[in-house]
Amino acid sequence: MPSLERLWDQGNRTPILVASGVMVVVVAILDWWTMPYVSLGVLYLFPIMLVAAFLPRWFVALLGTACAGLTELFSGLSPSVLRLGFETLALVGCGLFVGELVRNRRLSVETQQRLKALVETSPAAIMTVGERGLIELANRSAVELFAPRNGNLVGDPVAAFLPDLHHALRWEEKPQFRASMQCVGHRGNGESFTVDVWFSTYKEGIVPKLAAIIAGITEEAGESAPEVQAVSDHRERTALNNREMEVLRLLVQGLANKEIAARMDVSESAVKNTIRQLFAKTGVRTRSQLVRVALEQYRNAL
Repeated sequence: MPSLERLWDQGNRTPILVASGVMVVVVAILDWWTMPYVSLGVLYLFPIMLVAAFLPRWFVALLGTACAGLTELFSGLSPSVLRLGFETLALVGCGLFVGELVRNRRLSVETQQRLKALVETSPAAIMTVGERGLIELANRSAVELFAPRNGNLVGDPVAAFLPDLHHALRWEEKPQFRASMQCVGHRGNGESFTVDVWFSTYKEGIVPKLAAIIAGITEEAGESAPEVQAVSDHRERTALNNREMEVLRLLVQGLANKEIAARMDVSESAVKNTIRQLFAKTGVRTRSQLVRVALEQYRNAL
């Protein structure tokens, strides 16, 4: 079904203006013909709302006033300044309201298009992440850097590639902020590497989101921290029970202990105990390292 907002595309300006003019004339003729039995003045709302996106505000106000005058002229009732004022206010107010909505929508679309063009042409790896931790926008450089198996990052959880970045989305009690960090990234084939990340949180309406620029540190690829190197050497896959596997699956999605407990209908302490068991079985000490092991050794099971 075609979107209603397509009516206000700039390419439709001339047809919409002509059609609206014809509608005003037709409504006026019908209103005069049915006088004094029926008043059709409310129908002027439709042509006014249609032209509001293409005409300046003063012209919309003038058109609304003129249509209110026609409504009063063909109403068949005794003249009333108060009624004329309310009719003018209703028609002009609706026209101006629709006009502002359409202008704001156009501005939002143009901004998104410019942002997308800037991201796509940037030589740096750039991605945006939604409130659920899913990647919403990623340019070619980001795809080449992380090399996802399906060749596309959009729609994948950012925790699978940058676990530390996922936790930056959790700022329920914090203001919007900008920061940078150095962390471990993961490619689609399980390879890990060090990256520098510059990110900024923001809100689209009331929805929290995050935008990040990522740069791989290739010259330091062989100089990882000792504990990270130890994780890489831990290649043997340890058998996990059902609860451990479920906790690991939710952990990879970036959920906090409280959220995992709610999903599994268990206590938060039970989740903490299970995570400690996972630490012991996989030989890691941090959640980020555990996510890495999960992606390298348990990807198919997850």
